[in-house]
Amino acid sequence: MTGDFAPWQQRVYDRAVEALDSGRMGHALLLCGPALLGKRAVAERLAQHVLGCGQDPRTQRLFAAGTHPDYSAIGFIPTKDGSRLRSEIVIEQIRELSAKLNLTPQYGASRVALIDPADAINHAACNALLKTLEEPHPGRYLWLVAANPMRLPATIRSRCQRLEFRLPPHDEALAWLQAQGHSADAAGEALDAARGHPGLADAWLRDGGMELRRAVVADLGAIARGELAVPEAARRWTGDDAAAQRLRHAADLAAAQASGLTDPMRSRRLVAWFDAANRTRDLLRTTVRADLAVIELLLAWRADAGGRRDGRGRR
Repeated sequence: MTGDFAPWQQRVYDRAVEALDSGRMGHALLLCGPALLGKRAVAERLAQHVLGCGQDPRTQRLFAAGTHPDYSAIGFIPTKDGSRLRSEIVIEQIRELSAKLNLTPQYGASRVALIDPADAINHAACNALLKTLEEPHPGRYLWLVAANPMRLPATIRSRCQRLEFRLPPHDEALAWLQAQGHSADAAGEALDAARGHPGLADAWLRDGGMELRRAVVADLGAIARGELAVPEAARRWTGDDAAAQRLRHAADLAAAQASGLTDPMRSRRLVAWFDAANRTRDLLRTTVRADLAVIELLLAWRADAGGRRDGRGRR
């Protein structure tokens, strides 16, 4: 999301600024909620507020260029061979960030450090971060951005104030999607598919996610009817960078089917398959062969479909 804040972002930002200006916000802040709701954008705007960028065009230019000396942010960094990004934030990054946070500010009286995604910090890095959280200094702010805050240790979560991002009302989300240039019909279809998540719906409409979702529906139907071989479908699903998104769509479709059923046994099986699809998606971040993991998942889908066709109602 770019440009002006979405309405839900503006509400969170206004609440945070009020807390900051009134002295009700401590040094550690956890910005949490579903991905693609604009947490990072709000955090950066808050950092500009704390650093006084609005009153000094020079510092505003420095911030926009990513060179403001009193602002530091970390995320995923390349692996040693430079072939890809790491999947976790490591202890060296936390130590470097903490060292910068303790330096004397060059402009004003504050320094801000941002970690995004904070829920990807590994165990050793969490221990180093905890030490920083336990030793606050005046004018130093440490902000964590997390879509899955429960992945953080309770010792870290308990030392942070929470700034919650929630899904907005349906009408507000639909109006915002249309303001981004999407037609009413496309916006409504995508918003329903994303279960009310406007940021996710917007991303799907822009990057072909809705077309991918329709392809997943077609593949699952063809597998159930015996018209598509599971290995072929698995190769298709894992042959590009969209494997995780296909599994996200597949899990959502299983959940949607389960919610509309009156057969409790069938509903429970779909819920179990939903869980399995999400676990398989998590496996894609490991060294497990993606095609084999997806084959196992789709075989379970086909077996259940076979049970429905012959009337047994079980695998």
